Amino acid sequence: MKVRTGPGKPAASKAAPGKSGAAEPAKSAVGPAVASRPRPARPSGPAQPENRPHTPSTLRLFYALKVPTGVAAPLAEAQRQLKGNWRSVRADQMHVTLAYLPAVPPARLGDLGALGLRLMGERSPMDVRLRGTGYFPNEGSPRVWFVKVEADGLDELAAELRAGIQELGLETDDLNFKAHITLARKKGPAPRVPPLTFDLGWQASGAALMRSILRKTGPIYETESTFRFQGRRVAAPPGALTDPTDDIPGQEAHQETP
Repeated sequence: MKVRTGPGKPAASKAAPGKSGAAEPAKSAVGPAVASRPRPARPSGPAQPENRPHTPSTLRLFYALKVPTGVAAPLAEAQRQLKGNWRSVRADQMHVTLAYLPAVPPARLGDLGALGLRLMGERSPMDVRLRGTGYFPNEGSPRVWFVKVEADGLDELAAELRAGIQELGLETDDLNFKAHITLARKKGPAPRVPPLTFDLGWQASGAALMRSILRKTGPIYETESTFRFQGRRVAAPPGALTDPTDDIPGQEAHQETP
């Protein structure tokens, strides 16, 4: 017996495929929504807070005399005697700290520049001499190896700078001033170096205000301002070396702490 297909049958026979076909668009609509969950466009958006450069609220600064190459080179040669866990200061980083400021608001840099100009503008160049080596805090438990420095008027300049800093309402160290050049810092067990003396010196024609920036690999130094000793210049001793302050262009990078 033959079964005749009426006009409505084709529509009924397409209903099953229709159900399957209706499910397919639903799956297609869900697929893109799942794929978009990682939101790949986010990295191209604005930088997240942890990736933005950090701007410190205060600066670590210090006034200092820079050590000329002709003096620093023999000191670097003496560092070859160090053994064990001593970390030497590079020759181009050596200086004599006059006053240290651990936390200065950036807006006060102008005040410190004016202080440097006022105190150093009328001062005459200084004849700086090196003496013997020593240890901080003492030879029995050394943490720092240094060479002593002497110059007429150096102690007075350091005292005037510290007094001026305090008058500005800024913090500075209250340790007794002992002019020196740091040669190395002890980072673990290490033998001491026998006492050494140096017949070296230079005529300092100015000083600088330096900034110390902490990094994981150690601090770096940048020159914020330089100041000339513009008082009456006296004749330099025979063989006196050039003051590197004369060659500071305005900003240099150095490393190590004051």
